[in-house]
Amino acid sequence: MPEPVPAECPVGQVEAVLRRQLTEHGLGLVDLGEPMTSAHLLELGHRFGEVMPETDPAVLPNVEDGRILHLISAEGDTADATRQPFATSALSLHTEGSGRPAGDQPRYIVLMCLHAGDDENAAQTVLVPFAGVDERLRQTDREILAHVRYDRPGVPPIRRRVDGRPVFSFRDFQADTLRWVSDTDRFDATAVRDALAALLAGMYEGGVARGLQWRRGLLAVLDNTYAFHGRSAAPFHGSTRHRHLKRLRITDRSGEMAG
Repeated sequence: MPEPVPAECPVGQVEAVLRRQLTEHGLGLVDLGEPMTSAHLLELGHRFGEVMPETDPAVLPNVEDGRILHLISAEGDTADATRQPFATSALSLHTEGSGRPAGDQPRYIVLMCLHAGDDENAAQTVLVPFAGVDERLRQTDREILAHVRYDRPGVPPIRRRVDGRPVFSFRDFQADTLRWVSDTDRFDATAVRDALAALLAGMYEGGVARGLQWRRGLLAVLDNTYAFHGRSAAPFHGSTRHRHLKRLRITDRSGEMAG
């Protein structure tokens, strides 16, 4: 349950509550009552690390002050990955920035709700803890995924450990092709494909997912080393008020993402 913290409280007090929750659960969740201002949201973000600029040309019309992304679900189903954050269709489970080097992946994702949407079946943010997925894998699958990564320079293996915890750098590419490489010849392509299939099955198997039902003033901080996240689908109504979240992505100054 979110902890009530009035929006007029000092930003440092909000930070303290969120950090305590993040240490315990990998998720910070507070009910501000009303959204904090963009200036205070950026101040909160800077307390956690370096707030990443939003540079993708496809999203720049939705960016405020270079770093706050307005996620407004005003579009229907789309196959364009750059526009999916603004759609009402489901968003597949993923680690944020999974195709980047570990040090360039955001450590925290901050989401704050301005409007939850008019439909009672509005989309939820879905969280699936890494630990629960990891428990469903065979030891052989874990070993394979620790040696396999995307076929991109500098990216970490799909499975690694940070502070003794399993951490995945992976997204469900759905119908798109996942191009991978391995740093060992101990496992053939069939074994790698089987391990990837086991990972996907573990991500979507019931029992470990948690859904965040948004309401105005709810603020969440997700630790990108604790859980996959995605979005459930919602009906698209062109004339209703749309769900509107503000998002920050924050890299960790301490370098723990590289663990």
